Amino acid sequence: MRLYLTLGHVCYRMEHPKAQNREERVTKPRFFHYPPSFRVEYRRDPEHECLGGTWAGSAPMQRSTILVVEDEPAIAESVAYSLRREGFEVRVAASLEAAIALEPEATLILLDLMLPDGSGFDLIAQLRAQGSQKPIIVLSSRDSEADRVASLETGADDYVTKPFSPREVVARVRAVLRRAEAHAHERPAPASVLIVEPESRRAFHQDKELELTRVEFDLLSQLLQTPGRVFGRAELIDRVWGDGFAITDRTIDSHIKSLRRKVADAGGAPRLIQTVRGVGYRISDGRKGAPEP
Repeated sequence: MRLYLTLGHVCYRMEHPKAQNREERVTKPRFFHYPPSFRVEYRRDPEHECLGGTWAGSAPMQRSTILVVEDEPAIAESVAYSLRREGFEVRVAASLEAAIALEPEATLILLDLMLPDGSGFDLIAQLRAQGSQKPIIVLSSRDSEADRVASLETGADDYVTKPFSPREVVARVRAVLRRAEAHAHERPAPASVLIVEPESRRAFHQDKELELTRVEFDLLSQLLQTPGRVFGRAELIDRVWGDGFAITDRTIDSHIKSLRRKVADAGGAPRLIQTVRGVGYRISDGRKGAPEP
């Protein structure tokens, strides 16, 4: 029996070696209730079309590894079973020490707060202090608002209280992984070398302070709100000057030219502040753009 499965807009063909002369197209939830004897062939069957996706070709599907940190064996096994059935690799740790040893292998961590040799808060704080952005979902019987807020503020990405449904945990794992993947694929903006401090009204290119006028600072602050977004001249005039001022396009072009010069004098690239002809200006998000009006 051949099965045609779509995973995240990618199609795979599955075959059951004991079934013949029968074809069936299935969705993901049904597939994982079939026996383990199914295997995945990462190639296109030319006689059939993919259902709403693209074919995977010959590359194997990458599987995420979930680290379950839980000292209650029944809960750990229940969660691990549900995750494995959904195609995840799973590691289980019953202590903080074991979790620290297994953490490098994990794509995401499911973390109990109350462990025999320490607190889950310690692991969250340690990873975030090291600069790790690895997703963490807390699984805890501590259901107070204070614990939930403390976990999220320490660096957890989600919080699930016990008792919970393993299916809900799997759904939350998928949701957090989707967010993490989307974040990982975001294009880093070169504008990150430009920093404004609204409270002190100071601006920096990397570590060098820019000597800006009030208008130049306000223009830069507006542009930095959304790197890559085009701000029209009329919009910038309204946000920086407000009503009651007779500001022309030539005036704002002059301020932008001065701002560009000061950024360049501090070592900035000419394309950091880009012109969109006939529209306005934007801070570079890494794509090409015209540097001059």
